[in-house]
Amino acid sequence: MEELLERLLEECRPAAGQGKVADYIPELSKGDPEALGIYVIGSEGKRSWAGDCRQVFTIQSVVKPILLLQALMDNGAEFVMSRVGVEATGKPFDAINFSDQSLDSGNINPMVNMGAIVMCSLIHGRSYDERFQRLLELTRRLAGGEIGVDQAVYRSEKSHGSKNRALAYLLKSNGLLDGDVEEVLDCYFRACSIQVDCRALAHIGAVLSNRGRLPVSNERIFPAAMSRYVNAILMTCGMYDGSGEFALRVGVPAKSGVGGGIMAVVPTRMGIGIFGPALDRKGNSVAGIRLLERLSAELHLSIF
Repeated sequence: MEELLERLLEECRPAAGQGKVADYIPELSKGDPEALGIYVIGSEGKRSWAGDCRQVFTIQSVVKPILLLQALMDNGAEFVMSRVGVEATGKPFDAINFSDQSLDSGNINPMVNMGAIVMCSLIHGRSYDERFQRLLELTRRLAGGEIGVDQAVYRSEKSHGSKNRALAYLLKSNGLLDGDVEEVLDCYFRACSIQVDCRALAHIGAVLSNRGRLPVSNERIFPAAMSRYVNAILMTCGMYDGSGEFALRVGVPAKSGVGGGIMAVVPTRMGIGIFGPALDRKGNSVAGIRLLERLSAELHLSIF
């Protein structure tokens, strides 16, 4: 497997030249556009890796399925579905709803910014600091290691978060967001600033592929039904408004982030973590998608 990963990685690395690193958050603009790494954890715990897989970066939108999991664990699926829909929006992840109709839960899903902000408000806790700490602890369990928050990215997110503030206040004005808007947003900005590497993302993907159980130990973290819920949302909405094309080209549930990460789930087989900060216009890693597409073809990973 290592030889295959090394070969595919070198074949796909030049694709990074077709993208550019995110710059609307100043700290993210410091990323190396040529970096590319991959880590794979099989259902029985076998691990393989290649490239810049030890590079630390911020999780960004890859935290959204974890936010969804925490909300499901705290409230149950029926309540969560009453607050956030499940249909793909077909719009960019940070789009503002321009419809003349009132915004309702059916207009958003947990993998776009609006839905993720609502998820932050559904996490249980006496304060938003406690809610975030519970989310961070769940992330650590899923990632299989101790991880923290990149304070520089957090401050950059918070000071350049006008679009997310607009989204949050729109949610509030339509009765879809409880609590203080700035406290909810602070939780969201910190969540996006959690530090990970390819191994951590692969471990999260492996838990989702194993229906809520940790690889090797088989310890259950969450019910299998929640894994089906999250994987279905990832399949239809996880790669922003490029999810349909990704389903054709790669064919597995996945979530991307503008930090360059991709977390992919191959049900019952493996979890995959990728880092490639050069992004396409939709916010997905250019070389990362190319690498996943090639790996999927070589190993017949598509669920279709």
